[in-house]
Amino acid sequence: MEYSVFYSLPLCLVVFGVAKALHSIWWRPKLVERRLKRQGIRGSAYKPLVGDVKEYVNMITEAWSHPMNLDHQIVQRVDPFTAMNAQKYGKISMCWFGTSPRLIVKNPQMMKEVLSYKVGSFEKPPLNPNILKLTRGLTTLKGKEWTKHRRIINPAFHLEKLKEMMPAFSISCSNMIEEWKKMAANQDSVEVDVWPELQRLSADIISRAAFGSNYEEGKKIFELLKQLTLLTLEAMQTLYLPGFRFIPTAKNRRREKLNKEIKTMIGSLIQRKENSMSNQEDNVDDLLSLLLQSKNKENQQEGDGLTIDEVMEECKQFYLAGQETTASMLTWTVIVLAMHSEWQEKARQEVLQICGKNEPSFESLNHFKIVTMILYEVLRLYPPVIGQYQHTYAETKMGEVLIPAGVDVTLPTLLIHHDPEYWGEDAEQFKPERFSAGVSKASKDQLAFFPFGWGPKTCIGQNFAMLEAKVALAMILQNFSFELSPSYAHAPHTVMTLQPQHGAQLKLQQL
Repeated sequence: MEYSVFYSLPLCLVVFGVAKALHSIWWRPKLVERRLKRQGIRGSAYKPLVGDVKEYVNMITEAWSHPMNLDHQIVQRVDPFTAMNAQKYGKISMCWFGTSPRLIVKNPQMMKEVLSYKVGSFEKPPLNPNILKLTRGLTTLKGKEWTKHRRIINPAFHLEKLKEMMPAFSISCSNMIEEWKKMAANQDSVEVDVWPELQRLSADIISRAAFGSNYEEGKKIFELLKQLTLLTLEAMQTLYLPGFRFIPTAKNRRREKLNKEIKTMIGSLIQRKENSMSNQEDNVDDLLSLLLQSKNKENQQEGDGLTIDEVMEECKQFYLAGQETTASMLTWTVIVLAMHSEWQEKARQEVLQICGKNEPSFESLNHFKIVTMILYEVLRLYPPVIGQYQHTYAETKMGEVLIPAGVDVTLPTLLIHHDPEYWGEDAEQFKPERFSAGVSKASKDQLAFFPFGWGPKTCIGQNFAMLEAKVALAMILQNFSFELSPSYAHAPHTVMTLQPQHGAQLKLQQL
């Protein structure tokens, strides 16, 4: 009897393991596939374990292997798999990333439902633990935690608070302009790769805006955070094995050390900031001060405020979410204006008419009509984030479609922004005038433009990014004319954000 129990227990465990593996690898994916196909949703057939990953990688590898023509028809290069799937199977199509089913929803009205933030319906997808090691800020939170953080942080991004950050924008831009003038001294023109330049500008602005007078210390924190980001991206590009991040490999130890250094530095900076605020030695004009002030107000309701750790994570998140996206927007704007010199000159004349050679003020930015139209059209053609991603944690209705739990949902921003159905036959052309009457009248469906998301899930830093872009672009136009260098290769691709694969080489001529 004892021997039979001894042998049957391992056997039961093996049978249970095999059954669980079959459920994950075969039964559940096929069940989801059948349920979606019964509702008329078409897509690629499920392939055990791998899904469509091989085809996705092959298409991306081929598309990114060579530059494209000097035009704005970038969809097939940037995201060929999603474009092919939508074209082949329609506005709602199905594909597979490993064993995970994914719906691609190329329909603005359904997009609205997905982004309406009904608790328990659509939420952020499950994240790779390596991302959560990097940051646990607003963009990674779900449910009640997201609601609380959003409510506390939101006042820091009201326009009257952003107005107080304008000096930070101007100082950083002036420093970059002066460096460019030194490069161009005694020359008719100088070639500059503006992609790393505008990344540095964005990082500098965020350091000043986040930490005020402590921005130099903030820059050190962000330099470490950039190293941690690169190591995290590297880890995410390899097969994720549960628990592997705890094994003390050289890179895992490096990640852990960087994380501790960053938290220690932010912690000491927060302590000093709180002391200076309590002694009324500090003006509340930077993000950290505003977060701490909001935290203290919320703490009047016990247990409803941010902890120090949460403030740390939001500071990290501000840098991660804001630095690359704004740098991407600015880079594609100057590239596009180098391609379309007539619009570059129109924008320059508007800036000179409103500001002269003076630094733009908060009030003057409100009078920029052409500059605003240009920025919106660049965001349409070259959105920094090419898609919005959600996940069903319970069975959820979307239009007439009943989506099972455990399905990823992609809202392909780039595809919708380039779709002739919403933007007309000239959808692939750069025509800022389409925004002359505002965003709501620019397309046949006002929901067809969503570079910052939509509704409750609109990016909290949208106004910050637009102000930063307007100041930087205005100051560049005041001081330089620019054209594409012969060495420039048009090759947009994605590394978290939409970036120029081979740099953004411009010839700058000082005015």
